[in-house]
Amino acid sequence: MPTVKQIIDIVDQIAPFSLAESWDNSGLQVGDPRWPVSSILIALDVTDKALSEAEKLGCDMLITHHPLVMSPEKQIDFSRMPGTAILTSARSRIAVVSAHTNLDKAQDGLNDYLAQKLDIFCTDVFFSDAMKNESAGQIQGLGRIGQLGETMTLEQLAYRIKEELGIPRVRIIGNPGNMVSTAALCSGSGGSLTTQFLGSGMDVYITGDLKYHEARDIESHGKSAVDVGHFSSESIAVELLKKRLGQMFDARKYEILINSYDQEQDPFLTI
Repeated sequence: MPTVKQIIDIVDQIAPFSLAESWDNSGLQVGDPRWPVSSILIALDVTDKALSEAEKLGCDMLITHHPLVMSPEKQIDFSRMPGTAILTSARSRIAVVSAHTNLDKAQDGLNDYLAQKLDIFCTDVFFSDAMKNESAGQIQGLGRIGQLGETMTLEQLAYRIKEELGIPRVRIIGNPGNMVSTAALCSGSGGSLTTQFLGSGMDVYITGDLKYHEARDIESHGKSAVDVGHFSSESIAVELLKKRLGQMFDARKYEILINSYDQEQDPFLTI
């Protein structure tokens, strides 16, 4: 039976941990690398509910996109997160592993998967600090830029995104009638890259968590954007990881059951 360490090594092949941002905390969050693994649950976030589901299913590992701990904890209080998750992990021997910005930046990672779903042909990375491995023909880095499958209005693009991601609403910036044929996209919180978008020459920016003044900047430049929300732009990481891990396990003849946690919801409710 493969161990936690061996599963982490496979995740590293899918999304190299060396790609993670310096502030990130991808990799093993809690657990023992020597623990055996026969069943995995994949989720977007490390939550008490996700860990309870892992317990119920008898899983040995919880793999998430968002890390359990992003900054150092001064104390571990078992009555609140992340302490409750650490307690459950230790008590039930459920290792917690996260693939965050490394999955965002990897070739065939989250941004490429998002682009594929939205029928965007990626031509390069978005952020100028991204890494491009020319010798291996790989595109690795934050976000992507590329061509839409066809020229359309901003409004038409918004409806397509809603349909493809299965979400009830998006926020748009710019004239709904603006014609768009090229796009920059960044899964998760992409507001900090607004300046890069405005200098990219792309027609529309697809991301989440855009702030008011960032929206005004985009509007004042006559550009367009679609804010799909942080959750909606990254919840697809669950199906991506299940697909890629399944392929890797099959190649190694690992008989590991992969479960998807399908009860997660956007923490923001519109009433």
